[in-house]
Amino acid sequence: MVQRISPADTRDLRALLGPLFELAEHCPELIGSMAGSFQHGGRRYGVARFIFAGPPAEHEPIRVGLFAGIHGDEPAGSEALVELLMKLTEQPALAKGYDLVVYPVCNPTGWEVGTRENGVGLDLNREFWRSSLQPEVRILEAELRAHRFDGLITLHSDDTAEGIYGFAHGRLLNEELLRPALTACERVLSRDPRANIDGFAATQSILCDCYPGVLSAPREQEPKPFDLIFETPALAPHRAQVEATVLALESVLGGYRRFIAYGAGL
Repeated sequence: MVQRISPADTRDLRALLGPLFELAEHCPELIGSMAGSFQHGGRRYGVARFIFAGPPAEHEPIRVGLFAGIHGDEPAGSEALVELLMKLTEQPALAKGYDLVVYPVCNPTGWEVGTRENGVGLDLNREFWRSSLQPEVRILEAELRAHRFDGLITLHSDDTAEGIYGFAHGRLLNEELLRPALTACERVLSRDPRANIDGFAATQSILCDCYPGVLSAPREQEPKPFDLIFETPALAPHRAQVEATVLALESVLGGYRRFIAYGAGL
């Protein structure tokens, strides 16, 4: 059974992540650790990292980084990543050919108190690759450089959204992965129908442009990974946001696996 975390628990990091660390002690495919830690307000906080190794495939493992909780007031994505990992321990074939590196709570100080910003009042998702001194950003930038991910998926919620949508950064591969993921989510939540979302032009709920300073691969990395940002409407029911996000993640993993298999056969 996939364990579900109730919304009442989502401000207790131990309640959210503790079951995953316990599961990692008994599941050889799952490794739980800290990507790094830092001091704030007289306490030590860590950015948790979980690695799930899926069954081998005909190709080299595809390493994908999954990130949530960059904004501390968006718990649905964090819970979705926890549920995905628990589901994978029961159905590992969903991650066949993948090494998934998962960061459920990238902003632990903001997440704990439910604020968009971190403990010193900064929006971390405007700080990447700008010589930021924020420890959370420096930890994650080091992870992005070290792992050289083949793909990135970042999860957010938008309290102005009228439905689900995503950022494809103007790349065709990203659009081809995002489009069926949004369709899969429509079993739970509708798309945002607007032609302008969050200040950007949108076509069928897909945005090409994005804010500077968001979490992304190092500028020097080649080849570039696929890079998706998935947004749920924050005012929608919490469970629906979580369920839609898990559906989107499963769609992207399946879609990119098929893309790799097709490319190998050319």
